[in-house]
Amino acid sequence: MGRSFESVRMGVQELSARWVRAGRAMKKEDQGYAQELAQMAKKHSCEAFYALDDPLEAAVFSVLIELLKEREDQSKRERVDVEGRK
Repeated sequence: MGRSFESVRMGVQELSARWVRAGRAMKKEDQGYAQELAQMAKKHSCEAFYALDDPLEAAVFSVLIELLKEREDQSKRERVDVEGRK
């Protein structure tokens, strides 16, 4: 017998696929951002599966984690650049 409900991981995969499809309807210059968001959403879906039971919450959580990581990486690059100029 199979599951009668969808796992969070499967839900995030479906949500990500919808985001990709929605991105295709966007302006050409924004389509890449939609693809990137969809990839970010899937990145932590396995880990979020253990703590969250809503696929949308898991996808948004994953995207926010990735955005914070990118912001931290950018800050580190800026610090190195400033220190290199001294």
